[in-house]
Amino acid sequence: MAKITLKKLRHSYIPHPKGPEDYALKEVDLDWQDGGAYALLGPSGCGKSTLLNVISGLLTPSEGRILFDEQDVTDLPPDLRNIAQVFQFPVIYDTMTVYDNLAFPLRNRGVAAARVDERVREIAEMLEVTEMLGTRASHLSPDNKQKISMGRGLVRDDVNVVMFDEPLTVIDPHLKWKLRSKLKELHQRVKATMIYVTHDQTEALTFADQVVVMQDGEVVQIGTPVELFERPQHTFVGHFIGSPGMNILDASDVNGKISFKGQQIAVEGKVIGQGGTTQVGIRPEFVSLSDAGLKAHVRKVSDIGRHSVVEAMVGDTSVKAVVEGDVPAQGEAVHLAFRQDQTRLYRDGWLSTEGAL
Repeated sequence: MAKITLKKLRHSYIPHPKGPEDYALKEVDLDWQDGGAYALLGPSGCGKSTLLNVISGLLTPSEGRILFDEQDVTDLPPDLRNIAQVFQFPVIYDTMTVYDNLAFPLRNRGVAAARVDERVREIAEMLEVTEMLGTRASHLSPDNKQKISMGRGLVRDDVNVVMFDEPLTVIDPHLKWKLRSKLKELHQRVKATMIYVTHDQTEALTFADQVVVMQDGEVVQIGTPVELFERPQHTFVGHFIGSPGMNILDASDVNGKISFKGQQIAVEGKVIGQGGTTQVGIRPEFVSLSDAGLKAHVRKVSDIGRHSVVEAMVGDTSVKAVVEGDVPAQGEAVHLAFRQDQTRLYRDGWLSTEGAL
């Protein structure tokens, strides 16, 4: 396995890019530690697949370098990087048995038959497909086909990194959680460096130890799932992660005093910087119904089982709150209170407070 370092990496599909808008991948500096589980998370078109293809060698970056364990591999072709890649659609041979599919990457490299058999059975046991080893792949269900595709990526023990590009896209929703759990278990057992590309926050947050959130070709935050949820460094992260996402509210800043709809709002820590578009961000989980606070009226209540999501209107602005127990009726007047240590200030999208009090 390998530590992966990306140094000042940029890529444009235009031969002679003139400005940032011409780059599909803006400058990226990253260190991924050997044996870590990482996710690239963002909407379609954000640059995550471009970054994956640059790491794998399918694309040569316009600028910057790629290092595996401090060795520069930027100009190496994919077959010399010792990378295994699992795609959206299972890459297996339908006419082969499960055993032969798992053995193929090893046999192709001239591995001794005894070692091939040992490794195939080891991976099959991890994937819980031992009883299928003699089955032709064409007879497998879609989720089992993707399991075998994953196994083909894991069977080699000389792989520097295993990369998963939206691997659960074609899997039925009720089976996705099983494969997510299996993939996490596999990482814990084989200790391979793994990079998982997805637009699905649930997949990213349940698999990865560190998540790289991307928007418009730029890395906007790297952190643990807890860090991304509790302290988004950018409003995009707050909005994109969480269900419902963070409330992002237009605000004003006068000498460090923050106001929303004419009422002063207490934010976490010390306000830094000045100017720019000022917004307050607070997750619905930290908005409560109170006897005092922002005056609002209930627009809608959504019962989602363990709790309800109350959408209240403060003037013409919607604010969502996660509420347990009794909830007010539609149209009812309420007051909203924001938990101060979870109330963030942003300028031009970026966090603009020094930290919690």
